[in-house]
Amino acid sequence: MLDIEVIEDPAAAEASLDPIRTRILRELAEPASATQLAARAGLPRQKVNYHLKALERHGLVELVEERKKGNVTERIVRATAASYLISPVALASVAPDPRRFADRFSAFWLLALAARTVQEMGKLIAGAAAAKKKLASFAIDGEITFRTAADRAAFAEELGVAVTRLVDKYHDGGPGAPTGTAAGGARKHRLVVVLHPTLKADTQHSPEKDQGND
Repeated sequence: MLDIEVIEDPAAAEASLDPIRTRILRELAEPASATQLAARAGLPRQKVNYHLKALERHGLVELVEERKKGNVTERIVRATAASYLISPVALASVAPDPRRFADRFSAFWLLALAARTVQEMGKLIAGAAAAKKKLASFAIDGEITFRTAADRAAFAEELGVAVTRLVDKYHDGGPGAPTGTAAGGARKHRLVVVLHPTLKADTQHSPEKDQGND
C-alpha cells in the first residue's frame, strides 16, 4: 500500500469522488471483506459490493487474499493507498500551465507550479514503485512572520538571490553545455520555492483576509 496515490485517470477520479466510495477507501486502510466493510460502514452488503467492484475496476482497491468458507470464497481487499490526490492530468484540457504566467509574484503561477509538482511527483512515485527503487526528494515546510510588507519583499529578494547563488554553485551542465542541460549521468532535479500567507484559523474567512499585511 502506498502512503499517497496520485490519480491520473479521469474515470478513476470520478469514481473516487463519490461520498460512499470515499468512505469505503478510508475504511479499507485495513483489509476487510465486503461483509466486514458493510458492518464497519453501516451499509447494506449489496451496496458495498457494488461500490467495491467500481473501485477495483479503476485500480483503487486491490485483492489481498481469498479465504475459503465451505462453498463460499471470501475476498479480502484493501485500498491501494492510505491517501489519494487527484492529478491535474485528470483534467488535462483545463489543467494550469506554468508557462502561461511565469511571474514570481503571481498567486496563479504558484498554483500552476503546485499542480505541475503533483503531476510530476505522481509519475515519479509510480515509476519508483514499479522499479522498486527509492525516490530522492527533499522539502522544507515552515512559517515566518513579517512585521511589514517591506520586510516580506526584502526577504523574498534575498531568498531569490541566495537560491540563485546555490544553483550556480551546484548546477552541472557540463563543459560548454547550455543552461538547463545535464552532463554525463547527472540527473536533473526540479527546484520550486514558494512563499504565501497562511490561512486564518477561522475557516469562514473571506479571501481578502488572507492576503497578508500589505
